[in-house]
Amino acid sequence: MSDEWAITNLYVKHRLIFFLNEARETRATAGRRGWCFHQLQIKYTMNITSGKKIILFDGVCNLCNNSVQFVIRHDKKNQFLFGSFQGETGQEYLRQFKLPSGQFNSFMLLEDDKLYTESTAALRVCKHLDGGWKLFYGFIIVPKFIRDGFYRLIAKNRYKWFGKKEVCWVPAPGLKEKFLD
Repeated sequence: MSDEWAITNLYVKHRLIFFLNEARETRATAGRRGWCFHQLQIKYTMNITSGKKIILFDGVCNLCNNSVQFVIRHDKKNQFLFGSFQGETGQEYLRQFKLPSGQFNSFMLLEDDKLYTESTAALRVCKHLDGGWKLFYGFIIVPKFIRDGFYRLIAKNRYKWFGKKEVCWVPAPGLKEKFLD
């Protein structure tokens, strides 16, 4: 099984579960099973081909949560979906890429079926944001070992410097569709 197929399969699985739950709610209110299934098929197809970029983050880290909220505010093109490492889908992605499931020291970006971590992930996110934030992508020319050194220093001290929540941040109802879990 290729990684590309497996990633697409994982994303499709997540979206199918989301829309099956939605279809159940719609069926309960509309009472027309055929109509619900047709609506489910249309939404399911649209979301598979949407080409969203997926950001995985530490859901209890204040810095990470604030970064996600920042990306949401500056993502006017609606390009990103989000998932916490602690969530079921985040754990599936970690298993898929054979990464440790209990260490959440990196911000990860899944873009075009390729996984980016640490400073490269952060800079690639900046590249897709609106406004002057795209300029930060210029730091990609700095050698990776230097960029990741600074990244790891911040990641290692993020709880001490920015704090930690007891539970994962729960998005407002209007933002739920941007989150994998």
